[in-house]
Amino acid sequence: MPTRTKEPLGSRLHQQADRLGNLLVSTFHFMALFAIGGVIAWAALGAFLEMIADGQADIDDVLLLFIYLELGAMVGIYFRTNHMPVRFLIYVAITALTRMMIGDIQHHHRPDMGIIYVAGSILLLALSILVVRYGSHRFPSGPHRNVAPARAGEQDDTTDEH
Repeated sequence: MPTRTKEPLGSRLHQQADRLGNLLVSTFHFMALFAIGGVIAWAALGAFLEMIADGQADIDDVLLLFIYLELGAMVGIYFRTNHMPVRFLIYVAITALTRMMIGDIQHHHRPDMGIIYVAGSILLLALSILVVRYGSHRFPSGPHRNVAPARAGEQDDTTDEH
């Protein structure tokens, strides 16, 4: 009969505490993601119902719905992979700046340097997406680590070449 060596009591207690801590963190993580997803859906529904009540939707209203869509996609991807795709944050920022610029042009009808600053910011964010995409393609963080599916027409972040 093989003899079993028992682990010291401190080691077993440490393992049990780790398990309990991981369970509590995972529970909080899922609850927070559900809450954030619910708030995003609630806000998007509220904006949509407001558009229906107004009887019209301007371009900045449509862009607001796209912002909610991107935020929801981020929550979904984070829920499935536990990784936050930085690209989606940049997409949200670009959409928000575009919405701001269109709203400013629609309401004030005057060109000024603010429009140039916002357009430059959008260009800078677009270049940052290029850098992030190049970096994730050229320097992948590990095998099969494509955490965010590519948008329509984009290549995946993986480097698999079959």
